[in-house]
Amino acid sequence: MKAFSGRETAKCAWANCSAEGKFRAPKNRSLTEYQDFCLKHIRAYNARWNFHAGLAVDEMESEIRSSITWDRPTWKIGGTIPPPYKYRKKILDPLGLGAGTDFDASSKKRAHEPWLYRGYTAAENIALKTLDLAAPVTVESLRRRYMALVKQHHPDTNGGSREAERRMKIINGAYQTLRASLTSSTT
Repeated sequence: MKAFSGRETAKCAWANCSAEGKFRAPKNRSLTEYQDFCLKHIRAYNARWNFHAGLAVDEMESEIRSSITWDRPTWKIGGTIPPPYKYRKKILDPLGLGAGTDFDASSKKRAHEPWLYRGYTAAENIALKTLDLAAPVTVESLRRRYMALVKQHHPDTNGGSREAERRMKIINGAYQTLRASLTSSTT
């Protein structure tokens, strides 16, 4: 006799049962082989069936997470979308109404530059970056850093190198800029 699915029905796979096996159940976790049971025995089989039997806890959790998306691969949502501040430069603000707000593209850009410190001028920020210092800076920490860089880059210790001489001029300029700023703010 053929069941609704179009396949031949077999006898119940339960031992000593001769009823018609109308209900299919998997033989193991691979779900490739099936056996047929009658209604009474399929209920008993399903009550004992444990798909996750024999799995370690981490394997079971991985299986559960994978089944949430029907075992299909997933990707992080929004992983390729640039941060919103990159779009702010497209906002036209000829009257400057957005200055200092979230819509001011220049202020957002400055906020995302880690070496830029608020409360310092552009020249002071460049000097901080040149001397590799982090704000807030004291006169003593500035002097210690300057002396370390002088020892490292002085032309006499580098065999009269032109590159060392050029670098020393940049370091001296940065030191003078920060020193002037610190001495004028403390007096």
